[in-house]
Amino acid sequence: MKLFPVLSRGLRALPLLMLGGCNTVVMHASGDIAVQQGKLILVATYLMLLIIVPVIALTILFAWRYRASNTKATYTPDWDHSTQLELVIWGAPLLIIIALGLVTWISTHTLDPYQPLRRLDAERDLPAGVQPLEVEVVALDWKWLFIYPEQGIATVNDLAAPVDRPIRFHITASTVMNSFYIPALAGQIYAMPGMQTTLSAVINKAGDYDGMSANYSGGGFSNMRFKFHGVDQAGFNAWVAQAKASPLALDRPAYLALEQPSKKVPVQRFGTVTEKLFDAVVNRCVDTSHMCMNQMMAIDEQGGMGRNDSVARPQVLVSDPSGEQNRLLTKPYVRADVCAPEKGGLRQAAAQQVAASHLPN
Repeated sequence: MKLFPVLSRGLRALPLLMLGGCNTVVMHASGDIAVQQGKLILVATYLMLLIIVPVIALTILFAWRYRASNTKATYTPDWDHSTQLELVIWGAPLLIIIALGLVTWISTHTLDPYQPLRRLDAERDLPAGVQPLEVEVVALDWKWLFIYPEQGIATVNDLAAPVDRPIRFHITASTVMNSFYIPALAGQIYAMPGMQTTLSAVINKAGDYDGMSANYSGGGFSNMRFKFHGVDQAGFNAWVAQAKASPLALDRPAYLALEQPSKKVPVQRFGTVTEKLFDAVVNRCVDTSHMCMNQMMAIDEQGGMGRNDSVARPQVLVSDPSGEQNRLLTKPYVRADVCAPEKGGLRQAAAQQVAASHLPN
């Protein structure tokens, strides 16, 4: 039978198809979250192959068996239905879809990037009292800024963390949507301006790993890469000390300069960081001439959009306790135009008034 030589040649060509995945870091990850995600890929692939492989094999078999030159093949032109065949055709895919749905449901909750870690790896639970390393990540054009609030340092295109210590990343972007991705550590998480996303992860093996942007963001995207160093605690302390020794300070003016688009940016370290700088980045008010987004939303919650004055007072009709008459109460809110930079004086006065009134209910 000539079918087997064809299959044999196909199997010999299989290694050539696998050359495209020579660096299979995703399937040989060094962080527990990435390891679980790699296993999820395998499980989903195997479940789908349960249908794909038999379909391909049967397609080849039928084409060979019922070829025009095979006069010994059974010819039944009036056959049109088989209940058993229908059960196989519809039942098998349905069972696989149910299994995939179950796996997806479980893994979606187990690998939720916002949830704190519950274990270090498959064999070790998270020790009691271990606090995660907090790292604030800002996707700039076209480099990565990492702020360590506990250590009071910041770096550009250089990231480090102790082995077997949970890490909690807080991620945002300065201008356009981006994607933070360290394949050996965990899956990619989007970075969006004016928003904050979170990723919980842990690195289990020491080494230097590649980090990158996984979302096209303009001309410098291809060089928007960094190194992630998994080190022991002593190595991490030395790395922090090296950053602290830098004379550079990441204050608001320095951040605004760093925020400007630039390509192939070398590693930079800042020995000091302005407090709550990351919050200002998220709320898009590092430039103090702009009102913070959280202030705008607080003002809007109080009514917003006055017309004639910088501070307007909407009237609310309430019942008098005596029940004999109604009376009007007023609550302050701020007009939208005071949020503009050119209205700086009005903005400050309005914000102070809202703060003084403690955002009344």
